Amino acid sequence: MQKSGVGFGCRACGLSRRQFLSGCAACIGSAGLVLPVRNLIAADDAGKIRIHIVYSLHGPKQERPDWPNKGFDFVPVMDRIKSELTKSCPGFEFVSSMATGEAEAKKILEDDKSKNFDGYLVYQMNCWNKVVQTIATSGKPVLYADFQFGGSGGFLVYTAGFIRKNASNVGFVASSRIEDLVEAVKCFELVKKGGSISDFTAATAKVRMNKTPKPGDLTCKPDKLKCLSTDECLKKMKESKILAVRSNTPGPSSTVLGIPLVNLAFSEINEAWKAADKNESRAVADRWQKTAATVVDVSRETLETSAAMYLGMKSVLKKHGANAITINCLGGFYGGHIHAYPCLGFYELLNEGLVGACECDVRSTATMVAMTALTQGRPGYISDPIIDTAKGHIVYAHCVASNKAFGPQGETNPFQILTHSEDRQGASVRSVLPVGYLTSTLEADQGRKEILFHRSRAVANDPDDRACRTKLAGEPLGDIEKLFTSWDQWGWHRVTYYGDLKDPVYALADAMGFKVVEEA
Repeated sequence: MQKSGVGFGCRACGLSRRQFLSGCAACIGSAGLVLPVRNLIAADDAGKIRIHIVYSLHGPKQERPDWPNKGFDFVPVMDRIKSELTKSCPGFEFVSSMATGEAEAKKILEDDKSKNFDGYLVYQMNCWNKVVQTIATSGKPVLYADFQFGGSGGFLVYTAGFIRKNASNVGFVASSRIEDLVEAVKCFELVKKGGSISDFTAATAKVRMNKTPKPGDLTCKPDKLKCLSTDECLKKMKESKILAVRSNTPGPSSTVLGIPLVNLAFSEINEAWKAADKNESRAVADRWQKTAATVVDVSRETLETSAAMYLGMKSVLKKHGANAITINCLGGFYGGHIHAYPCLGFYELLNEGLVGACECDVRSTATMVAMTALTQGRPGYISDPIIDTAKGHIVYAHCVASNKAFGPQGETNPFQILTHSEDRQGASVRSVLPVGYLTSTLEADQGRKEILFHRSRAVANDPDDRACRTKLAGEPLGDIEKLFTSWDQWGWHRVTYYGDLKDPVYALADAMGFKVVEEA
């Protein structure tokens, strides 16, 4: 598979990984998980602004499944960041380190007590490593940056937390353009020249907003969406049923958004997968091979096992009289409890007007059941979004999507079959979704009695090889800055539908006693 670059336009540069690690071997030594990467301070550099770059990640080369992907080499990325900052900020000195979490971050701060750094740049390279929280306790100005399609989940959640707590010493940058990072780093000069730390954070916000392009033409293509009435939608929801497959143990039944919920064990899905008709599985695999634009790095055997998983899920849905299923796919697959990813099966179910949802995310699944009922069969698209201020886009990324965005009777769009992105195993979908249309993105939460909601105009499909396969980019209607504020309260997942659902969602919320929260 041809891979795209690895960030900021991502040209390969600098040292090879072997050269880099050889040069660092002496400083890594027995220092444990805190890995000093590069010390650029020279004795005659007194008076320069001294910034410590801390990369928050698992390690220099990724050994586990996670964003961006297993086997990803961060060294060229870190080398380019250092090189660009050094070239573009001649009044600065940079030291770089890596940390996997709180303990290593604490050690960095302890070691830095006598080094008189003027501030920190914390780069979120993997999603959930908690490093920036500790660095922020230094009291020094901190610039927090997202390595997009690598650290974006943690970046969005942790940034929203800082905003909510009014963390006065943390500014942030969320741009795919390295020039925007450079301009944000230059804001450290304010503190060196006697300005306050709050002056620094205000300056980073000003840089970010000034560099974010103004909304373009948000005129959308016509869409003949016809929604059900609120009463009909609520009736459909009550007649629906969600199957949740989370672990080896079935759980008690309940309801979510008024939708019946049944908790099943992995074993029921696995037995249905085993029992799937082999000839029918081959026929489904034949159809996928014929209709996909490309099939890349996915064997025929994997296609057939994925088809058997689809048929197995469909048989379990029929057995329980359900129209929606959500599976703890990663836990089940890595634990050996299921033996094929359900991604292609979910794709097929979505195209049929049913609901197949990732990661046993019951809230998103219930949202999909409600909105698929409301839109008379349109498929929802669960995603892990990123926000790129360089383009003014929110990118909805996941390894599952339908290719019938307007419902089972609507037009199809091209799709590719590739491995699941994080681990390069199994089979998943890259759907090249239609552009130019208005989309609605939401989450409905029963406990909060709220529906989180925003709209965007679909503008592109990002082909980057990092992170999840399908990446629909949208230009938000509203304030992209406001989009940074809710992730710590709502988590990372969002569900996207084609069509303008604002009025019907407000009507449905009123009937359910819910509040609509517009996040943009």
